[in-house]
Amino acid sequence: MVVGVVGARGYVGSELVKAFEGVPSCEAVSITRENYPAMQAGEYDVLVNAAMPSARFWAKNHPREDFAETVQKTADLVYGWRFKKFVHISSVSARCQLDTVYGRHKAAAEALVHFGGNLIVRFGALYSDGLKKGVLMDMLHGRQVFVDGKSRYCFTPLAFAAGWVAKNFERTGIVEVGAKHAIPLEEVARRIKARVEFEGALDHQEIQNPEPDFPEARDVLAFMEVAKQRMHRVQ
Repeated sequence: MVVGVVGARGYVGSELVKAFEGVPSCEAVSITRENYPAMQAGEYDVLVNAAMPSARFWAKNHPREDFAETVQKTADLVYGWRFKKFVHISSVSARCQLDTVYGRHKAAAEALVHFGGNLIVRFGALYSDGLKKGVLMDMLHGRQVFVDGKSRYCFTPLAFAAGWVAKNFERTGIVEVGAKHAIPLEEVARRIKARVEFEGALDHQEIQNPEPDFPEARDVLAFMEVAKQRMHRVQ
């Protein structure tokens, strides 16, 4: 079974390629900006779209560009590529942030692929050793965070999220994948003794109907403690 992963060099896409490489029945094909035109000529049993941007504040400040990168590029894949099944990597923001440019564009992209036997996977906030940006890194470095500190996030290991997709790509519909029992951002900051200024509205990033094998959001605390120790060694 040929599985094409669009955005194969990205934070999520690269992990998805590794996860599919571990499935004996699948041949993972990396699709990048460089080989996109050549790969478009192929036929895929499964086409995975992991190429959408993840920068919420960039989307707010650049709505036209975010539309092109999110909605238009999804349309290009749906209407311009040959596949039997489409797996669309989205965000819980498509449900819980419809008052933002980022969330509306994620929802619009989902609407393009929500048909037939396709699968839409909404991730919560992800983390791994390769994490370089986002709210966890902002807190780690003591930078201001532009949401209320009481906002609850379902922080999820990237490897688990990608592995779930590789194991469950035959499912259909919309599935939210993330950690159980979302944790407030201010609790994460306290755990690593970070002086963080929170400013903004509540922004709960929680998933609906978590499955029994989903990890616990509090597992991120141990990750952050290790990340802080590593940062201090480098300094």
